[in-house]
Amino acid sequence: MKTEKNVVAAPVQYFPLDRLYLSDMNPRQDADAERIDLLADSIIACGLIQNLAGLADADGRIAIVAGGRRLRALIRAFEKQPDLLDRRPELAEIPVRIAPDDATARAWANVENAVREALNPADEIRAFAKMRDAGADVPTIAKTFATSEAAIYRRLALSDLPAPVLAALKAGKITLNIAKAFTVANDPDLALEVLAEVEGNPHASEHRVKARLQPEAVKLTDRRAAFVGLDAYTAAGGEVTRDLFEENGTYLQNPDLLDRLFAEKLEDAATAIEAEGWKWIEVIPESYVSYNIIEKLTRLYKVEVELTEEQAERYDELAELYQADALDEEGGAELEALQELAEGDYTDEQRQHAGAYVYVNSSGMVDASRGYVRPEDHAAAVEAKILTGFAASSGHAGSADDTPKSPYNAALVEDMRRARLHAVQAALLAKPELALDLLAFGLSAQSGHDSVFNIRPDRANITPEKANGLTPEPRLSGDGEHHRWLDDEERLTAFTDFQAEGKKARNAALTEGLARTLPYPMQKSALFDHIEASTGADLRQVWTPTAEGFFKRVNADYLDSLMLDLTGCNPTRNGFKSWKAMKKSAKADALEKLFTDPDYQKAWHIDVEKKARIDAWRPGCI
Repeated sequence: MKTEKNVVAAPVQYFPLDRLYLSDMNPRQDADAERIDLLADSIIACGLIQNLAGLADADGRIAIVAGGRRLRALIRAFEKQPDLLDRRPELAEIPVRIAPDDATARAWANVENAVREALNPADEIRAFAKMRDAGADVPTIAKTFATSEAAIYRRLALSDLPAPVLAALKAGKITLNIAKAFTVANDPDLALEVLAEVEGNPHASEHRVKARLQPEAVKLTDRRAAFVGLDAYTAAGGEVTRDLFEENGTYLQNPDLLDRLFAEKLEDAATAIEAEGWKWIEVIPESYVSYNIIEKLTRLYKVEVELTEEQAERYDELAELYQADALDEEGGAELEALQELAEGDYTDEQRQHAGAYVYVNSSGMVDASRGYVRPEDHAAAVEAKILTGFAASSGHAGSADDTPKSPYNAALVEDMRRARLHAVQAALLAKPELALDLLAFGLSAQSGHDSVFNIRPDRANITPEKANGLTPEPRLSGDGEHHRWLDDEERLTAFTDFQAEGKKARNAALTEGLARTLPYPMQKSALFDHIEASTGADLRQVWTPTAEGFFKRVNADYLDSLMLDLTGCNPTRNGFKSWKAMKKSAKADALEKLFTDPDYQKAWHIDVEKKARIDAWRPGCI
């Protein structure tokens, strides 16, 4: 055993652990217990690699000014393994560099903690991979580096990234989160192309990188995937890619197969609902039944059942608890059962004259919207007294002359077109390759007489006259700057400055410029619809219907029909009768709250399915 030396003369001395304590000078007075435990495991596995630094006090004890975490870990290591000296005899005395005075000790304390630098993630990845390739298992690597096994697994998942990606991470050209996004890449050439786009870009998005690397894949969270199920998809030969850094980060690589399985399973579900005895069943591929589909149909409602006095009292009791957010799961199920009982059911006679739409909702669950009478069946339903009163008089016979007047005026239609175009242009910003493809196609003879873009500085108007509810995309603003006049010298300087910004800046500007020149078609356009679908554009991402922007601009009958459709309420009950008696302006304000106010939604018993219907609703005028 080494003997203790004079603390003043020797730069490094050796002391028993019980003579060391944490100095008040040490900045790290608090330490994470879990990290200390991991460091203790590292010391047990590898020994103490780095000396401590301290200052001798008047009692001959050593106050540790730098290395407080190592000191705590040493103490914890002996707690975990009392016989540690049998394995690590060198830890009988701990090497400590001794400061000659207080000033030096204080400088050491500040400098060590100030200059300490964590290992670069790229170096960590390479180091962990080398140990793994040399035969070390994950627990051994974790102990060696004083980190958790979960952290090792996450780093090792990055070890197979292309070398240029790791090099970009090492050089600080991409963040660790962007590097993680590259683990979903299946195409090496595409990975390098995407890397060139995001290197040095501080605004690079992990989500967009994954979207670029998996352009055709469908996430497991997609309603189609949730409905079909991963097991059924893989059993049919479907391929998947898993993202280890994202919960539910599974990508289905065969969208055509998924669509086929989705259609087949939905048809099976429709067959089951058809067995209920409906006159017709129609499958809807979307996640909801739009107002455009049902606006000319007449809705039937279930025949209600009168609750017993005891059931009615229990219903009121449970409803009161629900309003107070005090209803447990069992009570919720009981309330739902009583509601279903009170709502009643459709009669066999109703089913003989009406049909149902079958669809998969946004949660991936099969659903059906039942009880619709088509115009051609309206007269027979009236004759059979299935439709009576207002429903009998307001139905559509289906003749060409019976087309109802549109509830949308020209100004409202134009505003909705602008908002929809805003959504498509905003989505196109994230699809530079699609924008370039469209540019090349539009400039070629293959595109025919009509152009794809207005290839000139003019920009389509994407701001509604009444912009209430519009959340504009910032990159689509700045119209004033675009039309600023430049003299010849200014124009040359502007061009050379633009060139100096590089290819990525050029591509971004080109994508933005192309997106802004995309016009709204004068008539229905399959190509515009394809662009909208390919970009994932969604009107509701940039626009929310408001009273001023939409609801006050349509007639009261439209508002009544929309309220019935969105809430699913019974028009013969008091709730809707009260609604019906409201003034049009009050109805418009109330519908805005139905879209934006959780408390108002709760008052109308808007459940998950109805909320999804509200979130997915779009006006029929576009």
